[in-house]
Amino acid sequence: MAHPLRLRMLSLLTGTAMSAAEVARELDITHANASYHLRQLLAVGLLVPAGEESVRGGRAKRYRYDLDAPADTASDAGEAALYYQAVAGELVRRAATRRSLGTKGASSDAELWVRPEDWDAAIGQVVQAVMALHRGARPPREDGTLHVSITTALFEMDAES
Repeated sequence: MAHPLRLRMLSLLTGTAMSAAEVARELDITHANASYHLRQLLAVGLLVPAGEESVRGGRAKRYRYDLDAPADTASDAGEAALYYQAVAGELVRRAATRRSLGTKGASSDAELWVRPEDWDAAIGQVVQAVMALHRGARPPREDGTLHVSITTALFEMDAES
């Protein structure tokens, strides 16, 4: 997942199933590049097949992000660092397209010491909010929708850090 295109693909495929050609057009990349990254996401279980369609005499596979599939963002500290680096880059890209500072939104950055029960409660609330937004995701540019960004990273740190 530690690749900016894969993060963007997962976001797209949360709201609707898409083919490699549709993903390529939406992200302004080549069809081959979209196909490669979709295959990688499928191989690790982050995408599921969502049917096929006929396209000019051929078959195009459609994929969607499986919200209910348990998946780790990284298998070790090195991979986690790469994932967070990709997420940070994606956040910077999205921030450059922010509407205006007067629109609704929230952001926070903190390194805190909290009680375990407060930590558990906060994680539960964030997971609930994230899942609600993911389940409410719609196809790109659908009438009546807002283009929004959500980035979360909650994790426990070493006490010695």
